[in-house]
Amino acid sequence: MSLLDVQSFVCGQWIAPDDSARPIEDAVTGAVMARAGQSTLDTAGMLEHARTRGGAALRAMTFHERARMLKALALHLSEHKNALYDLSYATGATLADHKIDIDGGIGTMLVIASKGRREMPDSTVYLDGGLEQLSRDGSFVGRHICTPLQGVAVHINAFNFPVWGMLEKLAPALLAGMPCIVKPATATCYVTEAAVRLMLQSGFLPEGALQLISGGLGDLLDRVGGQDVVSFTGSAATARMLRATPALADNATRFVAEQDSLNASILGPDAAPGTPEFDLFLKEVRREMTAKAGQKCTAIRRILVPDAQVDAVIAGLSSRLQEITVGDPRDPSVRMGALVSRAQRADVLEKASLIGQEATRVFGNPEAFAITGARAQQGAFLPPMLYHCADPDRADHPHRTEAFGPVSTIMGYRDTDHAIALAARGGGSLVASLITHDPEVARDVTLGAAAHHGRIYINDRHSMAASTGHGSPLPHMVHGGPGRAGGGEELGGVRGVLHYMQRTAVQGSPDMIARITGQWLPGAAEVSQDAHPFRRTFGALQIGETLVTPPRTVTLEDIEHFARFTGDTFYAHMDDDAARRNPFFPGRVAHGYLLLSFAAGLFVDPDEGPVLANTGLDNLRFMKPVQAGDAIHVRLTVKQKTPRNAEYGEVRWHVTLFNQDGDIVAEYELLTMNATGA
Repeated sequence: MSLLDVQSFVCGQWIAPDDSARPIEDAVTGAVMARAGQSTLDTAGMLEHARTRGGAALRAMTFHERARMLKALALHLSEHKNALYDLSYATGATLADHKIDIDGGIGTMLVIASKGRREMPDSTVYLDGGLEQLSRDGSFVGRHICTPLQGVAVHINAFNFPVWGMLEKLAPALLAGMPCIVKPATATCYVTEAAVRLMLQSGFLPEGALQLISGGLGDLLDRVGGQDVVSFTGSAATARMLRATPALADNATRFVAEQDSLNASILGPDAAPGTPEFDLFLKEVRREMTAKAGQKCTAIRRILVPDAQVDAVIAGLSSRLQEITVGDPRDPSVRMGALVSRAQRADVLEKASLIGQEATRVFGNPEAFAITGARAQQGAFLPPMLYHCADPDRADHPHRTEAFGPVSTIMGYRDTDHAIALAARGGGSLVASLITHDPEVARDVTLGAAAHHGRIYINDRHSMAASTGHGSPLPHMVHGGPGRAGGGEELGGVRGVLHYMQRTAVQGSPDMIARITGQWLPGAAEVSQDAHPFRRTFGALQIGETLVTPPRTVTLEDIEHFARFTGDTFYAHMDDDAARRNPFFPGRVAHGYLLLSFAAGLFVDPDEGPVLANTGLDNLRFMKPVQAGDAIHVRLTVKQKTPRNAEYGEVRWHVTLFNQDGDIVAEYELLTMNATGA
């Protein structure tokens, strides 16, 4: 069989491996099946190509345009994912593993795209936080804005997730407006290369937005600067080496690391045998030990159970692990495939032997286990291996040594505080899970362990059917952890996008800030038109376009009629003496929602027109009471416009209610959907 030449994509050209290329083994057969790497790469050219071509093109797009691009890329990958499945079997992964990696990566990209459309503006500036008043008269204000860094995102990924590991970094970076250079781990880079080819062939990416290094990085990191971002997933040792690159320190280059993690799962003291939580715990641990042959950064490495339940957990978990079939992942009966390589198998055995110095192996013999459809001496196979540490307080290796494979250690705890202390012995982890039906236990463990973990996953009988599992980082939630886990953070919806942007404080007059941000704010210029704004289409409306209504006097009859009609007879509206005893009211006052209704009556144009629907009301504040005899009028201003599709867009209106003295009595933001055409 001819070797697969895994190429790099450099400055718009595919580059084949040369004589220095590294051989890549099939995890199942041990045979060399591919090669990757080049002795010389034009790394300076790659950075320049990304910065000048890819970065410029991406920054010219709005967040919504980039989000639509991501969605199109994800759907294109989904249409061709079977080709990625076929390649991935050589990594030792089963079909279920493919779905974690490939479908999970595609799903992550779709979620990030969706959040870009729903939670970010259709502009090139992201606003972080609200308006800051920096003067008494409102003539000097401030906003925090986020804009794309004008460099390159260099992504150095691990071998275990050649697709998800790329896409979970790529989607936030591209949405932010940064071009990317992807460097997958060589052992599985052929899967990443295939996914990159699919994305490039789709035609959805601007030139220079995505490049690929299959093999070594060369001197790329020696050339990064202060506008670049380096994001790494892998071992703590490699992270230390990369952090020490002088260019990163000299230029204060952002470096994000997600690395080794001795994740723990805690069986709550209430979860005794016979409860749904006990069975759920065994199911979760078995899945995390065997999915991807235990080669997951979020896998459960330490199993913390009440002292009284240690024997029951060992017996129950051993019984469930006995059901796991190990072998060729192409065989439908196989539940766990091979590790990525024989070198990785040797590393796992070495680390397991260290753990074995302070723990007893109670299940799984690497020298004698059944393999389906393959040969043990050729492939990188191991059985699930379960250890029991009888003295976790004195032990060191179970808390410090990660065997990156199907290896986990059970240890008993005395009480909840002891469990929290043992979980913290990992030195900082990506995730800890807790299986309990007791909310008090959940609160105690969460508050005690949160400082040491990037994510805490809690499950019980009520959430078990819908939960996503201990080992599944979700794009909505942050992924990362303190200390040993790297101190970095990824994903978390829009939070992950902001890692590739610069937050800048901008100060100036309301007019200046409004022009920069694309949002009207009080004090900025108002635009008058002859036509009522509700008669103007989405495209015709201008930011700052304002309608000021004539006043309406609020009468006592209005207040009493509203109370009778709605049933809201709260004393402040009906009893003058009681209202006066309230420190907030001078006497009987109008209902706040009566004022909103009157405001709508003042500014709404009733005839059929471009306004299609009222979809919401945000940030409502009542500032000053209104009494019978007061006259209110309304200022209605177009604050922001967001296209939704070809037929309509969302208009955010700033609505202010004033009394006869010019005092603001209420303020809110009204959302409407407006037709784009006549």
